[in-house]
Amino acid sequence: MEKVWRVAELVSTEFKSQFPELNPITLQLLWNRGLREQTAIDEFLNPDWGGDIHDPFLFTQMRKVVDRILAGIAAKEKIIVHGDYDADGVCSSAVLITTLRALGADVDVYLPHREREGYGLNLQTIDHLHDVHKANLIITCDCGTSNHDEVARATELGMDVIITDHHHEPAKRPAAFAIINPQLKDSGYPFPHLAGSGVAFKVAQALIRSSVGETVGGQTKEGFEKWLLDYVAISTVTDFMPLVGENRTLVKYGLVVLRKSPRPGIRALAEAMSSRQENFDTTTIGFQIGPRLNAAGRMDHASTAFRLLISTDAEEATAIAAALNQSNVDRQKLTETIVNQAKKSIGTVTPARKLLAAVGEGWPVGVVGLVAGKLADANHRPVLVMAKQGEEVVGSGRSIPGYDITDALLRHKQLLTRFGGHAGACGFTMPAENAPAFVKGMEEDAAKRLTEKDLQDVVRVDIDLALPDVTWSLLDTIELLEPYGEGNPKPTFSCRGMIVTELQPVGKEGKHLRIVVNHTVPEPRKFISFGGGEKYGKTITIGDKIDAVFTVDRNEWNGTAELQLKVVDLHIS
Repeated sequence: MEKVWRVAELVSTEFKSQFPELNPITLQLLWNRGLREQTAIDEFLNPDWGGDIHDPFLFTQMRKVVDRILAGIAAKEKIIVHGDYDADGVCSSAVLITTLRALGADVDVYLPHREREGYGLNLQTIDHLHDVHKANLIITCDCGTSNHDEVARATELGMDVIITDHHHEPAKRPAAFAIINPQLKDSGYPFPHLAGSGVAFKVAQALIRSSVGETVGGQTKEGFEKWLLDYVAISTVTDFMPLVGENRTLVKYGLVVLRKSPRPGIRALAEAMSSRQENFDTTTIGFQIGPRLNAAGRMDHASTAFRLLISTDAEEATAIAAALNQSNVDRQKLTETIVNQAKKSIGTVTPARKLLAAVGEGWPVGVVGLVAGKLADANHRPVLVMAKQGEEVVGSGRSIPGYDITDALLRHKQLLTRFGGHAGACGFTMPAENAPAFVKGMEEDAAKRLTEKDLQDVVRVDIDLALPDVTWSLLDTIELLEPYGEGNPKPTFSCRGMIVTELQPVGKEGKHLRIVVNHTVPEPRKFISFGGGEKYGKTITIGDKIDAVFTVDRNEWNGTAELQLKVVDLHIS
């Protein structure tokens, strides 16, 4: 299916007149991101630690939380930080463990196994933390908001539970000692989009600021706070939180910390990825760091990623980073295998099929979400991928704009034993005997609600340019918008009617394609299309006129720099 290019509406004349100091392209990019007021533009272009980071005590229950934790530290109580198995849960746990240990707490971490224990707290874990760890206080990270029964069990056993989380308000809140969650309607906090690690960081901030003395862990209090931001940046990007408001400031400063971090685990990870730590950006996090941390929980146990993040030993960190690298390679191979099997299960995709579903015997639960994501991207339809495990089916879904897949699960809740998620992604469990009725019901649900227009694969374009406008000055403008991520995508541009003067296969077996064009500019422009050797190599020839949607980057090699135009989509004019 050919992709539909949708160029953003042009900025209004009135808006231009309000900001004469900003160039037209900057204004258009701000306009496209919904930034129309002076205050919002200033905060976006110049994130400021002093003005844009909110007071952690705006959370209505934060003082209660701080007093309980500090009392527990003073009384030498056993504290357990209960995290999650993804990068956000691991980073959240690292934030709190690092802070609590610096404050003198007797604290351990507990991370659940993805397949054996599943997401969040469970009753067996509560009993284990009481009987084996002798816990007095459990602090959750990135989970707990929906664990009503589990929190009740902990309370029955005499343990207090403090929940730090960022997931949506449940139908019934657990009766925890306290809940710190910006998604709750009465949280008191003005910014609802923090990642789990962002919430953990706010608790850490409050603890640090309330602690006795002028220093923590041998650093100034503000210095200790800021050195936690590498964890926050990694998980905010990896968990697809919108990079607006406070998140933008946290990630901007977090990238500064990440590029300088002395942590052996971060340095070892850079070495294992063959990346320069000083060049880390949100792309590095999203496509290199995040997948490696997540691979631990998908392929074995998240404790491997956690140990890497908090390691203080360079030799240990090197070994763990190498193991994570291998886990990620294994995860990629396994995902590709399951993708191919799922394609066979799905069969021919016709326009009439608005939702696709695949079921496989014994598929690893850790990769079914990734498989669903790949198939949803390839087919631009909601996709369910399910693993049959004995008498149960465990599945994940990924959706497209316009179809809230978790709402769809809600309409079929009578068939499910467990489910959760958000508009774009979900997870669920059901008796295996319910799977056929569930799939049929979901297919019918999507057929009612999705139109052919909904199934169009849309490429959003910020500005349609003439090729001479693609200059170093344009790149300077683009870089004002960093860091990029959810809610602030990397700017995309389109140029039309460019004449191809050269085609160069690149990479192993010519998988990629470099396309040189010359279109009323002083020098040729080079596009790089990753995967373009297979996609365009046989359809484009020298002399053709092409249209392209692309991003603009800086490509540095052997001491020289050139503009690199990275193809998003391309076709013959």
